[in-house]
Amino acid sequence: MKEENPLNSKPLHGEEKHEYSLRPKTLREFIGQEKTKENLKVFIEAAKIRKEPLDHCLFYSPPGLGKTTLSHILASEMGVNIKTTSGPVLTKPGDLAAMVTAELNDGDILFIDEIHRLNTAVEEALYPVMEDFTFYVNTGKGPGATTLKIPTPRITIVGATTRSGLLTGPLRDRFSITVNLTFYEKIEIEEIIKRSASILGVNYTDQGVKEIADRSRGTPRIANRLLRRVRDFAQVKGNGIIDEDIASKALKALEIDNEGLDSLDRALLFCIAEKFDGGPVGIENLAVALSQETDTLTDTVEPYLIKAGFIQRTPRGRILTQKSYSHLKINRKQEKDKLF
Repeated sequence: MKEENPLNSKPLHGEEKHEYSLRPKTLREFIGQEKTKENLKVFIEAAKIRKEPLDHCLFYSPPGLGKTTLSHILASEMGVNIKTTSGPVLTKPGDLAAMVTAELNDGDILFIDEIHRLNTAVEEALYPVMEDFTFYVNTGKGPGATTLKIPTPRITIVGATTRSGLLTGPLRDRFSITVNLTFYEKIEIEEIIKRSASILGVNYTDQGVKEIADRSRGTPRIANRLLRRVRDFAQVKGNGIIDEDIASKALKALEIDNEGLDSLDRALLFCIAEKFDGGPVGIENLAVALSQETDTLTDTVEPYLIKAGFIQRTPRGRILTQKSYSHLKINRKQEKDKLF
């Protein structure tokens, strides 16, 4: 069986229940994204004062930065229920109609993950729900066709996406609150790890936490996942305390280096360096060379490598930076004029 990559920032199989137990329930408990939190506090308080539903929200970011967590926090802060679904699940307008008319009440939140993958017909049926709290149903075909107008509860649509560029203009424009979640600072990741360790009942030292934070790629989901794996090593091969030594040994065993790169990250960098002379190279060629899906590289691998300064994305393709050559300990090939 293929081992799941601990640095994959998408949820791994069966991980949802572990994630849920560590999620903050209020904005006060939520660590990081300070500007976003301050703005959301204002929007929530204003909606409460007016006794109106919260305006529709769109969260976009790479995986694992808190889109789902913030959606549940919105429901908690507003004192309403939340119904969770995803773009691929809503295959026809009827799926949406059943959800908004039978399972939600005024003020409730419908959270749609991967909203960029909505079926076109479902997306068009969602527009009047967002604008007028109305669902239109076409009955019959041809000259005898009629349209039924069904009122829906005054709900809030919260969308989450890792690919905001794939959203259609009309859908994006219907969200009044748009939030871009960014990678977290290391000190914030350390605080998240300490909070999670306390919930899990794990003893730690500050240096042990720092070792995990340094390799968490600025992503809370990865930080919590590594914490659980290092906890296993501490219990089996240590004294149960996550200190610098056991954390270092555990992360080395997981093949995660001191820059937070795993085997796939390094394979991508070596591929560009050795097979494509440092770039530029298109993402499709990289995906074929690495036997990976294009979406895996663009959604999971590239964002951190670009943010950390290992690769650059240019109009001609991906190229390595000097930091990559230094980290991989390989000599940069010098450009040579070719005469024909």
